[in-house]
Amino acid sequence: MNESTTDTGHGPALPDGAGDGTRAVRAGLPEPVKHEPTLPGPVFAAHFHLPGDPTGPYTYGRDENPTWTLLERAVGELEAPGQEGVETLVFASGMAAISSVLFSQLRAGDAVVLPDDGYQALPLVRAQLETYGIEVRTAPTGGDAQLEVLDGAKLLWIETPSNPGLDVCDVRRLAEAAHARGALVAVDNTLATPLGQRPLELGADFAVASGTKQLTGHGDVLLGYVVGRDAEAMAAVRRWRKIVGAIPGPMEAWLAHRSIATLQLRVDRQNATALTLARALRERSEVTGLRYPGLPDDPSHTIASQQMRGFGCVVSFTLPSRERADRFLGALRLVDDATSFGGVRSTAERRGRWGGDAVPEGFIRFSVGAEDPEDLVADVLRALDESAV
Repeated sequence: MNESTTDTGHGPALPDGAGDGTRAVRAGLPEPVKHEPTLPGPVFAAHFHLPGDPTGPYTYGRDENPTWTLLERAVGELEAPGQEGVETLVFASGMAAISSVLFSQLRAGDAVVLPDDGYQALPLVRAQLETYGIEVRTAPTGGDAQLEVLDGAKLLWIETPSNPGLDVCDVRRLAEAAHARGALVAVDNTLATPLGQRPLELGADFAVASGTKQLTGHGDVLLGYVVGRDAEAMAAVRRWRKIVGAIPGPMEAWLAHRSIATLQLRVDRQNATALTLARALRERSEVTGLRYPGLPDDPSHTIASQQMRGFGCVVSFTLPSRERADRFLGALRLVDDATSFGGVRSTAERRGRWGGDAVPEGFIRFSVGAEDPEDLVADVLRALDESAV
């Protein structure tokens, strides 16, 4: 291996106050080496040359990989620019990252607060935590309802905006209250991305996300990450990753790093189009329960405006029936009927088909892609008209 792939220090320093686009394009790059690529290719290695005592950064592929190092540096520079003592760890999926925090920080007899309107897999996590003797309390995201169940908790888990309902809570307020009670705070930052929200700057101990979504944006990578400021807590997260082997492949890590270069371009386009679509949907009588934090009359807008720098690419709304929702999805031409969100191609789904989300049968989660706004809005309005028959 050459110097550019084994260097674990920071790459070229970014200018003070560098913008999101500059940061995304340059994040995690190694120091330039003549005749070497600016972003080294993936390192496929289960083991490394290691004569003598096992010192140095790379010993075995389950512990560290040079491709992870560059990606972790890039994510850390986006989630916590300019902050010292922040560590980033990448995982095989968002759920691997979520599990690593919960199961590394909690012990039998501890209590944790989870959202009752969060990601669909959280009920599965709750059941597993309870089998280990951990008390699980739940509260909705909106209205900072977690405050009512914080006393005695070891960890507060926040998902804001929530998926799929798009409620928002006050991270600063909740973090201060949790810390005053001796609890750690983790924020799922998947929907906002680090360009839309930086949980560590708002007082959280961990920022956790699925990189599968808008961070990488092409629907071709499963990835997760944890960013944290407490060395002891992050050492436990790292140990959990090693024990369960929840590691990303080098190709996935490289694809993710490559994709981050266009993050600001994608986020700007997708978020702006999401607001345009939400405004158009607001004029439709058959659409109810419309949620997008960027709308001035959205219940979450005030808090979102105080802590978010962008409002995301997801719009949620409800059509009158399951049948109407299915007809609408079938009539769309520029939108794939698929799960997940954040990709450059718009997707939508009737979320109730999975079960587990407390949503009406006609509830639609719509992920806005990078299509021309005029084309996308026209397609949605046409599909609404056709599905009314």
